[in-house]
Parts: sequence; structure tokens; C-alpha cells
Amino acid sequence: MKKGLRVLAAAVALSGLSTLAFAEEVKIGFLVKQAEEPWFQTEWAFAEKAGKDHGFTVIKIAVPDGEKTLSAIDSLAANGAKGFVICPPDVALGPAIVAKAKRNGLKVMAVDDRFVDAKGNFMEDVPYLGMAAFEVGQKQGAAMAAEAKKRGWDWKDTYAVINTYNELDTGKKRTDGSIQSLKEAGIPEDHILTTALKTLDVPGSMDATNSALVKLPSGVKNLIIGGMNDNTVLGGVRATESAGFAAANVIGIGINGTDAIGELKKANSGFFGSMLPSPHIEGYNTAKMMFDWVTKGTEPPKYTAMDEVTLITRDNFKQELEKIGLWK
Repeated sequence: MKKGLRVLAAAVALSGLSTLAFAEEVKIGFLVKQAEEPWFQTEWAFAEKAGKDHGFTVIKIAVPDGEKTLSAIDSLAANGAKGFVICPPDVALGPAIVAKAKRNGLKVMAVDDRFVDAKGNFMEDVPYLGMAAFEVGQKQGAAMAAEAKKRGWDWKDTYAVINTYNELDTGKKRTDGSIQSLKEAGIPEDHILTTALKTLDVPGSMDATNSALVKLPSGVKNLIIGGMNDNTVLGGVRATESAGFAAANVIGIGINGTDAIGELKKANSGFFGSMLPSPHIEGYNTAKMMFDWVTKGTEPPKYTAMDEVTLITRDNFKQELEKIGLWK
């Protein structure tokens, strides 16, 4: 028995490995820009599930600004991480994030928001997983049009207000897709008003929608409210309430789902629903991709598009959220 142990020890020594190497803990980082948001909480939860399933540790860090982002990368390296997944607070930080990662010997993958270089072009050499923004926007627009037809709305009396944020490519693609679907559904082009957001929150979308509502002709009965996420639609719905539109005459459908839970609990609101993507899949898959990259050398695809969305409404939101652990 002792002879067998000596042989094993000699074999380990000859291979240049220590017994500690066999038990070395694999760590990866998962950095998000808004840790308080349910979307990112879900990504984190399922990244950790991937870690439990496949045997690695996820280091979660909130990175609300550029300084904290770069500091977090140093911290990951100091804690023995081999790579990290990140949704950056600013996509223009891409070159700085990549440079810092290289200096620390870390692999990097972007999720949700894609890095851009100094010229504003996508950094296509950095692996990225995110929503297929245009296609998801198309589904949002189609859902709003379908609900309008279900209610028997006449396009002559119906206008759409789409709150846009073209500074963010993801946001522009979502609203462009939504507008295309509305046009394809038959709503006249001059009945679709776009209004630029200054901020991506409820107050900002209220202001943007208010600026569009004053441009509406008299006699408008019904309104469709769109935007790149839940908050840009929630604020729009609030503006319609202040302008005297009844909930039955408003259809607002957001994107993300997780920020719409409180509104969907209300019995009556112009906020009809939200396109719920797959933060659970995104968190799990990106963490697993990074693990495979640092342990097996399997680099993730340069672009992985996610277009799986589910329309959640008052009728089904509890059941759909339960499926991914967001309803307790």
C-alpha cells in the first residue's frame, strides 16, 4: 500500500503538478452595471447555479461606473479569477476593460451590452451574448398591434408614441423593430410619433411622452406606448393617465418583465404587459461559457443572439416568473 502511494506521488511530481492543483478552485467574475435591478439579480443567481452544477465559483461585483469597473478587474485578478463576464456601465469603456483584463491575464466576455471602440464601432473581437434587439422589438410591436386589434381599435383613432434612446444601439434596434411591426400591422406611419428620451427611467419617459402627447390631433381615442424597456413604457403610461386617457384606451408593452411586476399586480392599468427575455439563460450560459474558456480553452462565439421572449400580462405573469425563480 505504501509503495503504491509512493508511485502515485512520484507520478504527480514528474507531471509537474502538485496535489493542490487537483483541487484548485476555478473562479470567474460576473460584473453588472445595476446590481439592484431584478434582471441582473436573476443573471447572478443563474450564473451561481451554473457554478454549482459545473464546479466553479462566481465572484459577483457591482460596477456602476468606470472607476469601479477597472478597480473590480484588479480585484478579480488578486482573488485568483481566470476571467469575467461583464455588462458594462458604459459600452465605451470597452477598450479600457479589454486592456485592463489583458494586463491582469484575464479573459473577458460581454453580456447584454456590447463594447464599442473609440470610433463607436462594435468590438467584434470580444465574445458577446445579448438579446437580438431588433427581433425582440419586432415581437413587442407585433404584440401591441395584436392587442389593439383584439380590442377592435380603429387605426384612424389610434396613435403610437415610441420613446427612443438612439444613443444606445441596443435601444435603437429595439424601437426600430417595434415601429416596423406596427407599420406592418397597418397603423399609418404618420400615426407613429417618436420622442427622444433624456434618461432611461420613469420620470424621463414621462417627460418624453408628454412632449409627444401635445402634438396629437384632437379626437385621438386610443394610444399605444412603446420603448426599449419597462421603465420607458411605464413612464409613458403615467403620462397618458395625467393626460386623461383611460386605461382601457392605452396599450403599453415593455421589455424585460422584471421591472413590470409591481404594475402587473394592479387590477387596472394602461401597462398591458412586457416581453420577458431570458436573464436566467443568459446568466447561466455566459458563466458556463467563461468556465469552459478558462478550463478547456473553448472560446465563446463572437456573437450569441438571444431572441427568446415571452409576453407576460396580468393573466400569466405569476406563472411565467415562477418558472425562472422570480416569483416567490
